[in-house]
Amino acid sequence: MLTRDQLLALLSDLESDRVERTVSTNARDKFGEAVCAFANDLPGYGKPGYLLIGVANDGTVSGLTVTDEMLTNLGGLRSEGKILPPPVLHIAKFSLDGGDVAVVEVQPSDLPPVRYNGRVWIRVGPRKAVATEREERILSERRVAMARSFDARPCQEATLDDLALGQFDAYRRVAVDAETIAANHRPLEQQLASLRFFDPNRQCPTHAGILLFGTNPRFFLPGAYVQYLRMPGTELTDIPEDQAEISGDLLSVLKELELRVRLVVQTRMRSVSPLQEQLTPNYPEQALRELLLNAVMHRNYDSNTPIRFYVFADHVEIQSPGGLYGEATRANFPHQNSYRNPVLAEAMKALGYVNRFGYGIERAQALLRQNGNPPAAFEFDERNFLVVIKQAAP
Repeated sequence: MLTRDQLLALLSDLESDRVERTVSTNARDKFGEAVCAFANDLPGYGKPGYLLIGVANDGTVSGLTVTDEMLTNLGGLRSEGKILPPPVLHIAKFSLDGGDVAVVEVQPSDLPPVRYNGRVWIRVGPRKAVATEREERILSERRVAMARSFDARPCQEATLDDLALGQFDAYRRVAVDAETIAANHRPLEQQLASLRFFDPNRQCPTHAGILLFGTNPRFFLPGAYVQYLRMPGTELTDIPEDQAEISGDLLSVLKELELRVRLVVQTRMRSVSPLQEQLTPNYPEQALRELLLNAVMHRNYDSNTPIRFYVFADHVEIQSPGGLYGEATRANFPHQNSYRNPVLAEAMKALGYVNRFGYGIERAQALLRQNGNPPAAFEFDERNFLVVIKQAAP
C-alpha cells in the first residue's frame, strides 16, 4: 500500500491516469467501473491504480469522515461478484489536514479482460470508458503471456470442435452485458478469448473452456470428475449401496451434485425439549452444497485424482486434490482466500452457483451450527483437502 507521502504526491499530480478522484461516498457503480478499469491496465503500466474517495478533481481534500463501515463496503467490491475475475485490492484510510481519504489500491489483473456488470472498462487518459472490440482483443492477447492459473492456460491438444458451442452461447448471455452482445461482430474465437476460454495465440481452448463447454472434458483432464459412494455403515470397507462417476461439462456436474445432495438430506423428528419435537434435517442442504461447490471451485485440475463425495451412515466426507493455495495458510484459514481457478470461480458466479466470493466455508459452518450439527472438520496438506461433516444428533 502507498505511504502518506506518496498519497500527497498523487493528490497534486492531476495529469496521472492511474488515479481517479471523487467526493462521492455511495456511487457504487462508479467505484466498480474505476476498479475494473485499473485492473485491466490497458496502457500496460504494470503498476497499481488508485481510487481516492474524499478528494475533489482539483486534488483538494473534501473534509470527508471515513468510517469503518465505508471501508468494509469498499472491501465488498472484490467479493460481491460484480467485478470478474475478482481483482486484488488494498484499502486504507488516511487522515489529512483537510479530512479523511479512503484509498482503494487496485493491482493489474493477470487475467484480463476484467468486467464490471458484464462490461470491460478501461482508462483512456484521465477518464474511463467501455473497451472497444480491438481493445478487448489487446487485453485477451496480453493475458496469454501472464496467465498463471491452470484453468487459464491453453489445452493444446484440443480444438474448437471439442467444445459444445451452443452452451457457450447460453453462458455468454448471462456473463456479458446485453448491449455488448448486441454490438458484437467478432469471430467466435475472439468472443471465447475475451472470457478466457480460448488462447488466441495457440488457437486452442483453455482448460477452463474444456471444463465448462467440453464435449468430453475427461479426455483431456482425466481427473475432472466426482466419485460418489453411498455406504450403508460407517466404514469404507462396506459394500456401497450406490456409486457413480459424475462427469461431463461443469454445469452438468453441478446439476448432478445438487440432485445427489438432496438424496443425502433426510428429515426426521427430533426432540428439542422434554415436551416438544420438530422436523429437522440430518444435514442442512445448503451447507453440503457450499462445501461441494468449494471443492469443485478450488480443486487442482492438473491432478488425475477425482473429487471424492462419500456418504456414510453418520457422516459425509468430501475430499479434493490440492491443499490450501496462494495466500491461504493454516493460520488464516478460512478467513483468507486465494483462487486456484479464478476463471472457473467467475463462471460459477455467473451461473448463479456462487453468491459472494470467500464466504462459502463460513456460511456452511453457520448453517451446520443452526441445524444442530457439529462444525465441519478440515484436514489438509499440500496435496489434499478433506472435509468431514457429521450428522445432527437424533
